[in-house]
Amino acid sequence: MKKLNKKKGFTLAELLVVVAIIAVLVAISIPIFTSQLDKARKATNEANLRAAKGAAVSEYLSTAEKTTDKIIYDYNIEAGTITAVSTAETEKTISEISTAQGNALYTKISVTVSGSTVTLAAE
Repeated sequence: MKKLNKKKGFTLAELLVVVAIIAVLVAISIPIFTSQLDKARKATNEANLRAAKGAAVSEYLSTAEKTTDKIIYDYNIEAGTITAVSTAETEKTISEISTAQGNALYTKISVTVSGSTVTLAAE
């Protein structure tokens, strides 16, 4: 009687098929993952802009004298605090924005409050 030689394991062709399927799945998922990261960065920037605007207006209404002068506040993103840095004599060189732009996280947000006008700037 002959013994059947039962091999356990997978053939090379089967392993190559599995590797190819995994490679296709990875190639499909990487662009989706990076687009989700960009959306998350933009949402974080939007939340930071709203927090900076709210904190600056609150600080302006509670501490500023009732004048029409501009007051510029810098918002510390990591600590969530705001400080008055200057008045209208000092002009900021960063561009004004109304919504989050680009894919990089903001490192600094400045808010200019003048009466009923609030202007955001970020870099």
